Amino acid sequence: MSPAKSRHLNPKKLIRSKWTSASPRNKEKHFIVTNIIQPESKDLPIDLIELEAVYSGRSFALSWRELTNTQDWLQGWR
Repeated sequence: MSPAKSRHLNPKKLIRSKWTSASPRNKEKHFIVTNIIQPESKDLPIDLIELEAVYSGRSFALSWRELTNTQDWLQGWR
């Protein structure tokens, strides 16, 4: 099996971007990045974002790097 394709993303530009889960659960398929979670120290790089499910409004934190895995996340709403 070939490795998942990855895409290059800038975590600072992810706010309000739209994503589709490749494996929807609980009818949660479409998501919006609602927040970039700043690290406690300004010397540390950004690692976490907050995603909100459009269907349920449920929010959760996720490493922005996980969005680069095309087997799990598709950019835009599909």
